[in-house]
Amino acid sequence: MARIAGVDIPKDKRVEISLRYIFGIGPTMSRRILEQTGVSPDVKVRDLTDDEVNRIREAIDKGYRVEGDLRKEINFNIKRYIDIGSYRGLRHRRGLPVRGQRTKTNARTKRGARKTVAGRGRRRGVSKK
Repeated sequence: MARIAGVDIPKDKRVEISLRYIFGIGPTMSRRILEQTGVSPDVKVRDLTDDEVNRIREAIDKGYRVEGDLRKEINFNIKRYIDIGSYRGLRHRRGLPVRGQRTKTNARTKRGARKTVAGRGRRRGVSKK
């Protein structure tokens, strides 16, 4: 496995796909990095020369924020939202969706498993009108 930006990328996949294993690199950025370095996206990682791996590593180190630095920046931004008391900060603090999604139904991923509340639902003996 080639080690780029502190991540072991899989050697049996194409370079274009393998670079996506690095946090902060998606399809577009992967293609852009390969264009800059002049490496073919169709080559498998195990077939890369040391020179090509070094060029990719240098391009990522110089031009892009990935892995630990990116995670720190994201966490810092969230803390800043919370500190200034913005709407987004309040949503983060309460563990609710931040980007305007509905919460009456869905939002289970963000809110966690259902919590049963006493006194909810239909009671025995009360007919529906």
